[in-house]
Amino acid sequence: MRVRGDDSGSVLLLTLGYALLALTLIIVAAMATDLYIAQKRLDALADAAALAGADGFILEVEGDVVRARLTDGGVREQVTAVLDGMPGRAALVAATAPDGLSARVTITADWHPPLASLFVPEAVRLEATATSRTALR
Repeated sequence: MRVRGDDSGSVLLLTLGYALLALTLIIVAAMATDLYIAQKRLDALADAAALAGADGFILEVEGDVVRARLTDGGVREQVTAVLDGMPGRAALVAATAPDGLSARVTITADWHPPLASLFVPEAVRLEATATSRTALR
């Protein structure tokens, strides 16, 4: 019997193609996981900064009523102290007290992929916003 075509080498080419595809998918998945973890770390830092910002209140006494009032300056001061003490390069975008009872903090950081790849951008700007309320009981 005679074989019509010579198939030698075609399986090797397919194997190399699938191996390259699998390696690409693994690299992209690892970078996506690293990006997700970086965003969660930034969210946690924003939460910690907002919680500290809620401690920047001023006590106001009116008769028998005592109130805690937040100011933009007090929130910013507390948040700056927290961000200066934390590792990383998070930048403060805004630290405000919109209603006098809540501290709202927005921070940003750049994420750089751990591996160079054609499928992932060189840098991604991440942003996180957190709000914390203050209350006296």
